[in-house]
Amino acid sequence: MLLKNLRDEIAATLARDPAARSGLEVVLCYPGFHALLFYRLAHWLWERGWHLAGRFVSHVGRMLTGIEIHPGAKIGKRLFIDHGMGVVVGETAEIGDDCTLYHGVTLGGTRPSREQGGQKRHPTIGNDVIVGSGAQVLGPIRVGDGARIGAAAVVVKEVPDGATMVGNPARQVGRRSAPGESPPVFEPYGISREIPDPIARALNGLLDEVSTLRARLGEVERAQEPSPGDAGSAAPADPARRRAAEAQP
Repeated sequence: MLLKNLRDEIAATLARDPAARSGLEVVLCYPGFHALLFYRLAHWLWERGWHLAGRFVSHVGRMLTGIEIHPGAKIGKRLFIDHGMGVVVGETAEIGDDCTLYHGVTLGGTRPSREQGGQKRHPTIGNDVIVGSGAQVLGPIRVGDGARIGAAAVVVKEVPDGATMVGNPARQVGRRSAPGESPPVFEPYGISREIPDPIARALNGLLDEVSTLRARLGEVERAQEPSPGDAGSAAPADPARRRAAEAQP
């Protein structure tokens, strides 16, 4: 079973990274694959009650790969950790099958473990999820199947299946796939042309508002202009000109 899982993870890397040319290259040169090797061994020790040994193996893996995966975390099949430096996966985190994590991702907890008595503190990631570089998913929340988390997003609330989340705090801006659609198409870094730029959208809204206000101002100015028939009877607007007109016999 362990060897089959490793073969599946090598195949997943080859399928999702066009830079990978062979399985041997993945085995020798990919820190994400190495981190999973250390994790599988550390998790095996952790599950059998050898917690110190599991933490030590995990620590060695962190020093060699720059990827920190707690041995108590639960990780499914065919996880692809691309680049990987700075990835942190907490003790009670759960990751489903066919997920992709990029560098700098944090699956973190928001509550002190001593106060919670071992309760779940870290997120649960569904199947086929893409988490972009630098994103943080925090707390005992669930990220639905087929969702994608944009780069540098901060997710602190539940994410529906197939949703696309961006920003800090993260908000839904679209859908990667319809609910129940499986599997969604893999998109490097979770990015596609359909994702709207929230800053550009805000600027476009401001420009539209300015255009509307200009049009209304023009209407008000035209309404206040005197008609040609009133030109002779209208008093000069300038006080000095008005006084000069009144002084004339």
